[in-house]
Amino acid sequence: MSERFDGKVVLVTGGGEGIGRAAALAFARLGGLVVVAGRHPETLEGTVKLIRDAGGLADSVVADVSDATAGFGAGAVHAVAETVRRHGGLHVAFNNTTELGPAQPVADIDEAAWAQNLTANLTGVWLSMKHEIAHMEGAGGGVIVNTASNIGAQGMLPGLGAYAASTAAVSAVTRTAAREYASRGVRINAISPCPLGRGASVEEIADTVVWLCSDAAAYIVGHDLVLDRKTGE
Repeated sequence: MSERFDGKVVLVTGGGEGIGRAAALAFARLGGLVVVAGRHPETLEGTVKLIRDAGGLADSVVADVSDATAGFGAGAVHAVAETVRRHGGLHVAFNNTTELGPAQPVADIDEAAWAQNLTANLTGVWLSMKHEIAHMEGAGGGVIVNTASNIGAQGMLPGLGAYAASTAAVSAVTRTAAREYASRGVRINAISPCPLGRGASVEEIADTVVWLCSDAAAYIVGHDLVLDRKTGE
């Protein structure tokens, strides 16, 4: 089985920096045509330049996939539709939109901060999956990986209640969607890295994402892979 992505179109949301950028570079090194999506054109173009300078294929789409206001889900619709329009398809998607939000005890979180955290971390992933799945079903299948967090999967840290709740929900909706769409050719999983800098490097996380999206992991469906190896231990 292959870990190559030749001839495949890969969409990476949150692809302008961090894990998203590292994953975009990794997909491109393995032959994928990578489209990075996000809110900030300057960081997206930075990723595109890195890929192109290395001889890879890349494009960017400015879109806020977490935007659930104007034309509910308009950002996610735009990211998927523009990727398909420009490049003829969408075979792989890595949904990597996460925000820690303010560190506050649960009783001190105000409604606006709570709503913002759930919108950024959960609604953005759901909206992206919603439209990616719709395309992939009609096109014969595809692969999706979502970013959750090991704080949500394994336990909470003080001050990160909203983040923990939202990323735990990403894990739950990933597992549910995986069961619903596996028989329709769409394979869905999640990763749960440590968001506080004590786990794997962004490159190691990216390698895991790429492997989960490859044919080499074709038998893995509905998992939330926790990446919790601590450095120095």
